[in-house]
Amino acid sequence: MNPLNALKLKSLFERFIANHPKLPMFFKAAMGEVREGTIIEIKVISPENKTILSNIKICADDMSIVEELKEIR
Repeated sequence: MNPLNALKLKSLFERFIANHPKLPMFFKAAMGEVREGTIIEIKVISPENKTILSNIKICADDMSIVEELKEIR
């Protein structure tokens, strides 16, 4: 990744978190519950009430990624 793009991504992420300050607390709490076999579901509802829903089931490889991400913080 281009270092300038990485800096821009960081800035955009910080701005997003400033707009939604409870999100990091939610992710921190949720990550404490994630283990192999956990299902993570994401639901998006548009202003027109259109719903898009998806989920993933966490596997062993996903858990190794989660552990690495925890170390990056």
